[in-house]
Amino acid sequence: MGNKNKTISFRVNEDAFEALQDIATERDISLSAVFRDYVDLLVDHDGQVTVVPDHELETGASDDGDRSFPPTVEVPKSFIREHERLELEAEHLREQLDEYNAYVTDLQDRLEGEEDEILLLDDLDDEESYQLR
Repeated sequence: MGNKNKTISFRVNEDAFEALQDIATERDISLSAVFRDYVDLLVDHDGQVTVVPDHELETGASDDGDRSFPPTVEVPKSFIREHERLELEAEHLREQLDEYNAYVTDLQDRLEGEEDEILLLDDLDDEESYQLR
């Protein structure tokens, strides 16, 4: 089943309709797009959307205090450092996995050509070395 679009219809008074048309004209989009954007915003933020007049948005004043838009969050440097460390560790693990996969592929290729050949681990040590870290 695909994601099908659904139609929602409702009535607004003439003043609200004109205001919505002005918003659509100002943003150079259709009136339907205004509603789609608003619905998408509501869904993305789990219904936690507040409509704030432009003059309050520009000054940063609202009934919530001194919150600005878009909201900002301070992240401790220790969190950023830990995130960077984990990214480096993940990169290192990917490199190890690539080396392991190359080693396994090499062994499988060698086994495909020889049905009855037995590979001794001691013999592998004398040949091309692979490091598993």
